[in-house]
Amino acid sequence: MNLTPSQLAGMVSAAVFVFVALAAWGLGLGWFEAFALGFVGSLSGFLSSTYLVKTFVSHQIHHILQTIKQTKATLANDQSTGLLSDPLGRVDEAVTRWSKEQNLKREEQERLERYRKEFLGNVSHELKTPIFNIQGYIHTLLDGAKDDPATNLAFLQKAARSADRMEALVKDLLTISELESGSVRMEWEDFDLHELLQDVLDSVDHKARGRGIQIEIKAGCEPPFGVHADRKKIRQVLVNLLSNSIHYGNDQGLTQVGVVDMGQQFLIEISDNGMGIEPEHLPRLFERFYRVDKGRSRSEGGTGLGLAIVKHMLEVHGQTIHVRSTAGMGSTFGFTLNKAHT
Repeated sequence: MNLTPSQLAGMVSAAVFVFVALAAWGLGLGWFEAFALGFVGSLSGFLSSTYLVKTFVSHQIHHILQTIKQTKATLANDQSTGLLSDPLGRVDEAVTRWSKEQNLKREEQERLERYRKEFLGNVSHELKTPIFNIQGYIHTLLDGAKDDPATNLAFLQKAARSADRMEALVKDLLTISELESGSVRMEWEDFDLHELLQDVLDSVDHKARGRGIQIEIKAGCEPPFGVHADRKKIRQVLVNLLSNSIHYGNDQGLTQVGVVDMGQQFLIEISDNGMGIEPEHLPRLFERFYRVDKGRSRSEGGTGLGLAIVKHMLEVHGQTIHVRSTAGMGSTFGFTLNKAHT
């Protein structure tokens, strides 16, 4: 129970009244004299206790509140009138708020620690495989395989592929670190998205033809599509999404790129008729190192950072990415870009 100074003084004065009146009655005084002495004593007790509480207790509590404030507890509208009227209540409120904030900070620190451990574990796991492979190939060559021209060439090629995978992982880690730190440099310009799409489609065509996948721009999407963005970053967004579609698409499948006029923006959608994604995977799809099919993506050289990079690159453009997918029927990734200024 929180008592105000006035309530505390009232309790003290009532106790003094009862004590003095009973003492006077016990000494043989009449009821009127006993009542009068009790009244005088209670009045003195009320005034003195009120003075003491307001000048001493409230002063000490004020220092406690200031100490709590310095620990960054959120104490809005702490005024002297509120402090004097209910000092213990204010301390109780301040301590409660401070305790809640400390709990929230502790939970956030624990979350970040789990995130750090998971990230370090993922990086170690991703690097372990190519390093182990390179070591194995080199030691095999040193143990005598170098004298067999066919064997040493095959092992050197495999070691080179593992080294390339390590390089891709490090580059992706540096890219996502730069994006997350907010230090990325943007090179804004107006350009034709249709022209960029044609360039990206040409760059992934060999990979798509290797699995018999046809990639095309949807019929009815009439160029030009003038957008205002960072051309290099949007190119990487498109490359990552199309490469992802090829990785998880079906052999002899189809991937289509659609561009829809949304007024002030263009909506770009990349759809495939591949394996699709189970609903439980969708919320975590854009997390670093998260893979729906871990074995397949690793065997094809993926770093597990492609979609995370896409998400962050679009965020620095002030845009977001969404995904629709049905297992066994395919997936559609979509994002928007602002139209060119001219």
